[in-house]
This record gives sequence, structure tokens and C-alpha cells, in this order.
Amino acid sequence: MDVPASASPVPPYAGRYFAALLFDMDGTLITSIDSANRAWTSWSEMRGFDPAYVISIMHGVRTVETMKRLGVSDPEAEAAWITRREIEDTEGVETIAGVEDFLAGIPHDRWAIVTSASRALAEARLARAGIAVPTILVTSDDVVRGKPDPSCFLLGAERLGVEASRCLVLEDTVAGLTAADAAGAAGLAITFTHEHPIATAHPSIRDYRGLTVSVAAEGLVIGVAVSA
Repeated sequence: MDVPASASPVPPYAGRYFAALLFDMDGTLITSIDSANRAWTSWSEMRGFDPAYVISIMHGVRTVETMKRLGVSDPEAEAAWITRREIEDTEGVETIAGVEDFLAGIPHDRWAIVTSASRALAEARLARAGIAVPTILVTSDDVVRGKPDPSCFLLGAERLGVEASRCLVLEDTVAGLTAADAAGAAGLAITFTHEHPIATAHPSIRDYRGLTVSVAAEGLVIGVAVSA
């Protein structure tokens, strides 16, 4: 069973050094599920799809790819409708517990966000949650194939000037963790927004409370804060 990082005596990947950390955004750094579900429910009802089914397949992948899977006639136009609605409605978007302190311990050139959202949507949600846009932000606008294809994480690592195999990817979906594996990176599942365990063998934590990042000559090390 997942527990907050602060309750775990041994941090994930204890003793391992990473060149950089690559974060998914939705469900990993911020909670945006209510906003996304509202937009997709409205669209589904308007287009005659079962909202529950659509919501069950849309998380963690690019919107246009969900539209293609649903077989709509103009997936780009339908995806643009969803994106506009999500940008207009960011109510309820907020950070996952402990994120601010965790990010504060990482040098700005040692982490990136790699998201399936568009850049406009990513910037809107990050602003609502109070997280500054990082130096490197890879979005759906930057790749031809989205998660579970590894190209987004390979691009994020490349823009940071490191090998993907030396990165830790933090994700909340099977599609994202599969992409991390394919990129050769280590994966850590964040389960804050999940009611049930993620179907993955990757180590997992619920949130970032008590989790720390230390900078060493060999790289970044994940640790657990020690109470005074």
C-alpha cells in the first residue's frame, strides 16, 4: 500500500544518483483531474459518447490521440475544443502535497516537465497551481507521437544535456511509465490521484511530503527528511 514519502524510512532508489529528474505534470505535480473530467464530460455528451468510457481512456496521453482512438472525423479540431475548455476552466487545479519543497531542492537545470498537455494548457495549469514554468518544458506540441512513445522523455533529457538512462521519471500513468521504460529511464509512480494501485512494478509513493533531493558530485540523490 502506498504511503506518504514522510512515512517511508527508505526513499525510492536509495543510494542511486541521477543526472536529472523528468516530471509528468497532471497527476504528478498538480491535481487537475476535476477540470479535465469536466471538459471531457461536456465534450462526450455533446458528441454522443459515454463520458465514463472516454474519461477511462484519456488520462496520460495526448488529447489528439484519444480523439483518433474514438474515431472522430477531425481529431485535431476536437482536441482543440477540449484544450480551450480546459484552459478556460482551471478550477480545482492545485499542487500535490509536498511538491513545492521538493522542487525547491532541485537546481533549475536539473529538472524538466514532460507533459501530454499542450504548452498553452500546461502554462495555464501551472500558473493556477503556483508553479513557475521550468527552463525545460516539453509538451504535446513538441512531439509527433505521445506517451507511451518514449520520444518526449528522450527530448526532455536531450534539452537538459543528459542521457535519458541517467534520469528519473516521475509519472502517474501506465502510459507515462511505459514511455519512461522505453526511454531507458528509471520510473517512479506518483499515486496521489489514484483510488486504486497503478498496474506497475515501479516503486511508488503517494506524494512528496518528507521527500528530499540532495545534490552530490555524482548526481541527484532522493532522500527522506530527518526530523530534528
